[in-house]
Amino acid sequence: MQSFIIEGGHPLQGEIEPQGAKNEALEVICATLLTDEEVHIHNIPEILDVKNLILLLQDIGVQVTRHDGGSYTFHAHDLNLDYLQSDEFVRKCSALRGSVLMIGPLLARFHRAVVAKPGGDKIGRRRLDTHFLGFGYLGATFGRIEGREVFQLKADSLKGRFMLLDEASVTGTANIIMASVLAEGTTTIYNAACEPYIQQLCHLLNRMGAQISGIASNLLTIVGVERLHGTTHTLLPDMIEVGSFIGMAAMVGQGIRIKNVSVRNLGIIPDAFRRLGVCVEEQGDDLWIPHHEHYEVDSFIDGTIMTISDAPWPGLTPDLLSVLLVVATQAKGSVLFHQKMFESRLFFTDKLIDMGAQIILCDPHRAVVVGHDHQRRLRAGRMTSPDIRAGIALLIAAMSADGTSRIANIAQIDRGYEHIEDRLNRLGASIQRVED
Repeated sequence: MQSFIIEGGHPLQGEIEPQGAKNEALEVICATLLTDEEVHIHNIPEILDVKNLILLLQDIGVQVTRHDGGSYTFHAHDLNLDYLQSDEFVRKCSALRGSVLMIGPLLARFHRAVVAKPGGDKIGRRRLDTHFLGFGYLGATFGRIEGREVFQLKADSLKGRFMLLDEASVTGTANIIMASVLAEGTTTIYNAACEPYIQQLCHLLNRMGAQISGIASNLLTIVGVERLHGTTHTLLPDMIEVGSFIGMAAMVGQGIRIKNVSVRNLGIIPDAFRRLGVCVEEQGDDLWIPHHEHYEVDSFIDGTIMTISDAPWPGLTPDLLSVLLVVATQAKGSVLFHQKMFESRLFFTDKLIDMGAQIILCDPHRAVVVGHDHQRRLRAGRMTSPDIRAGIALLIAAMSADGTSRIANIAQIDRGYEHIEDRLNRLGASIQRVED
């Protein structure tokens, strides 16, 4: 295992550009299983989760060619479906949550798939019911393989129909879309997730020959086609990384430009930071975050305490609440954070409390932060990254702290952030990767 050694108090200054979107990458890479022709994808981030998914596709026979600058070609024309039954495949799926996105394409094209209980962040329950209910609507059956924590899905054929999802699950929606594009007849998905990454997946599939309408809404109509063909696709910049950089710039920046962020696809992310008093200037397709001596938390019109909570798109993504919470520790004023979707995601706040932050963890879903207004710096500490987003939040806290901190289990951070220490060190940070 590896750790980061972070010397706090070094201001950041300069320009940084976000990587390709992790969540979109996982979706569109799995979508290449839907055709036997070549699919070219650009701007793929070099992060652990994406690398492991690509290796998994290679294991089942996908030919993968890596080009310069994060560009790849995927050719799924000759697959070894027997490998899906192997213990090795199940073990790798169990360690990679993104592997669940293979089910829809495999079910659509080959009428069978295998799924193990997926791994990923330790942030509470992340059920797969929406996926299985959607596949069931289309005519698939599933059952547990005796003696193994593995489910097998089968379908002689998939038939389109109307379905109302029990929740606007992003991965569930993506999986059902990919299963539906080759189904017989018309599929209507109501209460579909409509994040930009889902929109990108739909645009990719349409270029491959699918017939999807209602893109960007929560009501999708998919007319099944007999086959899909190859195409070319470019990933959006990662909105979560953009938000992470805004947080870093507010806490320890001397003026940072975040370049080529695709402003129109950021939703309310910039406004969420503005509610904390952070100045976020849109300059073309860049964001400029000036140096902040102070930033003051806004209040609601009636004067009540600011509450920041997550919600399905176009609401605030839950992936940024950890970063926003850290930023609030140095704001002037108080704010209530309400994490609705995952019951364990706020538990990392005990590390911030040890560093001197004034936080009241009300319950697994809510925390009140009383900001220091830069009157008192956080203390350095030793900590462990429990998940990707808490890991980057702790890294931001450590960069702003007084002294030298150590963060263990940084493989969690590597799962979502590409060469993060190198990129931040070029801005002036002092972060060293060491072997434990």
